[in-house]
Amino acid sequence: MSIPLFIEYISYEKNYSPNTVTAYKKDLETFQSFCKKDFDEISITNVPYTIIRSWIVNLVEVDVSNRSINRKISSLKSYYNFLQKTKQISQNPLRKHQSLKTPKKINVPFSKKEVNEVIQLFDNKEDFESIRNRLIIEILYTTGMRRAELIGLKNASVDLSQNIVKVLGKRNKERQIPLLNSVVETIKHYQLKKEKINLKDDNFFITKKGEKLYPTFVYRIINEYFSKVSVKAKKSPHVIRHSFATHLLNEGADLNSVKELLGHSSLASTQVYTHNNLKELKKTYNNAHPRSNKNY
Repeated sequence: MSIPLFIEYISYEKNYSPNTVTAYKKDLETFQSFCKKDFDEISITNVPYTIIRSWIVNLVEVDVSNRSINRKISSLKSYYNFLQKTKQISQNPLRKHQSLKTPKKINVPFSKKEVNEVIQLFDNKEDFESIRNRLIIEILYTTGMRRAELIGLKNASVDLSQNIVKVLGKRNKERQIPLLNSVVETIKHYQLKKEKINLKDDNFFITKKGEKLYPTFVYRIINEYFSKVSVKAKKSPHVIRHSFATHLLNEGADLNSVKELLGHSSLASTQVYTHNNLKELKKTYNNAHPRSNKNY
């Protein structure tokens, strides 16, 4: 079967993240089930575009969003590119496919006031879970790291001799992010509490039972605390990452520097955050330019 070989390829040669690999595998298996059920096609290696098109129609009919459909088709396209590269097929059946239109995704960052109010919720809290939760929020907001990167932190990732944290990002690319003095103090406080729970585990962040954190655990922490200070519809670790980038750019940070801190492979990914910065840029421009009439 070609699917296991493809999964091995994206896992070890392309170094895709475990979450991405799982999503690709699930998409391919779902499409394979559809082909078997509706067309008696056991293998998806040589299916024509008409069958893929039928799958898309089926997904639309069961109210799968266009964004999700595009992601599933992207998985298929990568799979067929692999088959073409390994000479198992001569042409990619999706070579002329056009993605479905999707509404522009707008991420609304938390304000600096909201972030400060969340941090203040932990004042005078000395129990392990409160200190850990505070540090999770502080680390996410002051480094911009992804949720998976935070969960993957090891004890050796945090270097307090240099006040840096080493982050293993997508495709196993490591980057170093400086730590603010205030965060270093929270880290020291957390480490003292952690020593009483677990001395052997290599994971930096752990539960009160000494176990490694998991994605929904981190999401619940962010959602719980930010729900107390914000009425924004989406409250997630990714929104904190978005806030980190937006606030840095609002304060005049260089786009390339923000790109490096976020671990983006291209500047185009980072430029998404400049759209939210336009209002601040206009304000700065009109306050600074000698010909400005200060109307903004």
